[in-house]
Amino acid sequence: MARDNNRDETYGKPLRRLLVTLLVVVLAATFLVWRIDSPRVERMRLAIVDRILPPMEWVMAPVTGLATLVTNFQSYQRLAEQNADLRRELQQMKAWREAALQLEQENAKLLDLNNVELDPKLTYITGIVQADSGSPFRQSVLLNVGQRDGVIDGWAVMDGIGLVGRISGIGRNTSRVLLLTDTSSNVPIIIQPSGQRAVLKGDNSRNPLIEFLEDPDLVRPGDRVISTGDGGVFPSDILVGQVALGSDRRLRVRLSADYERLEFLRVLRSQPHEIISDQGGLLVTDPIIEESEFIGPRMPAQPAVRNDG
Repeated sequence: MARDNNRDETYGKPLRRLLVTLLVVVLAATFLVWRIDSPRVERMRLAIVDRILPPMEWVMAPVTGLATLVTNFQSYQRLAEQNADLRRELQQMKAWREAALQLEQENAKLLDLNNVELDPKLTYITGIVQADSGSPFRQSVLLNVGQRDGVIDGWAVMDGIGLVGRISGIGRNTSRVLLLTDTSSNVPIIIQPSGQRAVLKGDNSRNPLIEFLEDPDLVRPGDRVISTGDGGVFPSDILVGQVALGSDRRLRVRLSADYERLEFLRVLRSQPHEIISDQGGLLVTDPIIEESEFIGPRMPAQPAVRNDG
């Protein structure tokens, strides 16, 4: 065994040296040939490249495929990021669209409020409906105006078309509006063109009742209903609605106000009415009327009656 090892070492070392020497010579020759700037050498280089590169395509195929796969994955990742950005922008656009539609509706309602013709003596405060506290037993809404805005209990409230109700409770920043449909609402009205006076009484339905009508035969469905101003609560000539015949064959009022979408309401500043504390003060009690101011026939003076006893 020791003899065989010596034999391997005897032939192995020279063989390795020979191979290394040949490799160095080949590399040196390749370097020199590749560096020589000559047309003949250039043609030889091109011939060598043409011989080597075509057979090397199958060797480079996995590397090329891997590079293509990495490029496609990067492209897919960029597309996924762009898709996520587009989805976020689409959600933002939808939110802006909803906001634009809401602003358009609010603008239309505010324009309706501005187009309503009122008595020049009447001023108003516009409030936003904060909550609807309607129930089967009470019909009312809350506004975001109150004592700080000068609102007084009893003032009339309307939307862009017609009368809605009246203020029935005031806080510092909010106030409650009692709707015409509430059972405790009783509003004096006048029906045109007949001029019949009546009372609009709420019954928790969308179409309040007409009661205490003077002559029902003069009233027809479709007649215009306005407020009278009697009692000093509601201003006169405010549109309420139109006369309608209910399913129970009773006369009702189809309200002009849009009760389905109460968003902006106008609180009318009513002029304070005179409070009568002394009914006797309504009679003229001037003790002496000067003769120069007396108009009409004079009564003859009565002779004084003397009683001598």
